[in-house]
Amino acid sequence: MMTIQLDMYQACALGALVYCLGRFMVKKLGFLSKYCIPAPVAGGIVFALLHLALYGAGVLEFSFDTTIQTILMTVFFCSVGFTACFRLLKKGGIQVFIFLALSVGMCIIQDAVGSGLAAAFGLDPLLGLCMGSMPLVGGHGTSGSFGPLLEETYGVSGALTVALAAATYGLVSGSMMGGPIARARVEKLGLKSTAKAEGNAVDEAASPIDGQKFTNAAAFLAVAIGIGTIIFTFFKNVGLTMPAYIGAMLCAAAIRNIWDAKNTDLPMEEIDALGGLSLNLYLAMAMMNLKLWQLAALALPMIVILLVQTVVMFLYANYAVFNIMGRDYEAAAMTTAFCGFGMGATPNAMANMRALQEKYGPAPRAFFIVPLVGSLFVDFFNSMVLTTFMNVL
Repeated sequence: MMTIQLDMYQACALGALVYCLGRFMVKKLGFLSKYCIPAPVAGGIVFALLHLALYGAGVLEFSFDTTIQTILMTVFFCSVGFTACFRLLKKGGIQVFIFLALSVGMCIIQDAVGSGLAAAFGLDPLLGLCMGSMPLVGGHGTSGSFGPLLEETYGVSGALTVALAAATYGLVSGSMMGGPIARARVEKLGLKSTAKAEGNAVDEAASPIDGQKFTNAAAFLAVAIGIGTIIFTFFKNVGLTMPAYIGAMLCAAAIRNIWDAKNTDLPMEEIDALGGLSLNLYLAMAMMNLKLWQLAALALPMIVILLVQTVVMFLYANYAVFNIMGRDYEAAAMTTAFCGFGMGATPNAMANMRALQEKYGPAPRAFFIVPLVGSLFVDFFNSMVLTTFMNVL
């Protein structure tokens, strides 16, 4: 079989084409727009299915340099940091801790379901953790960390392969599930965005996009990302483990609130546009990296366990998360996001929310709370939950 290796520039170019394909599909296929399916997910699934067909026929396999994905993710989360208005946080700060508690609860439920059903099917209960919060909340990163640990320390054969395959499944299902759930809530309850009333929405008529504003926006992002690396290094040196983009996000939040205190406007629409482009390209490239043939190798018990996890996530997000977070438009946005990172990764959560935002309006509080919990806190608590389950089992 021939393997085609794409460098980071070629991979980015292909990612852009996949994203454009997704936009075309969302525009032409009404059900994709109706259910708020993100364009990069739609295009990415088509590419992943084509890749599966070529691999299955023994024709070729693609391999990608993912360096630029890290850059794109950092740019996006830096743009999210610029939305962190402390005035808004004062109104809903407690929701950060509520959302975190719901996330930790989901980790516990997923590991209980995974290990319990694995035992019921006669499998090692520890293998069930590879179909629990390890791949679903943790994604490919946590799977890559804990999978080898289970294999080497606990002798769980195939733990890494199963975890990575489950993470792949979660990436797709979380993106497909979140939009329809949020749309149903918004339409049924007549929910509306309150961003303008809270003073955290950009007035497009008053601040049109132009070249100079884009230059300013790029400069703000570059400065925040540069200073953010220093913040990240400091946290690393004192023993705190966190994603590299957190430093940029925190720096951007500081800049935003300094400018707010000075009553000076930032080019928020342009920053959002650059961040949105980065997210769409990142997610398209992430979807391109899906190796769906890994799912085909899962035995029937594993497929059943993942389907049960999907149903559990649907019920938990639709009823627990939406109701506890306030039953308003922001709660609907956090619900679709919860499906994204509860079954896949934080960028999926953000893409789910952006798809909802494009159709129904901004949800700034959700856009601050979700990445803060999803990228900074939940991985730490998920690791604690996984460690506890491994020791108990």
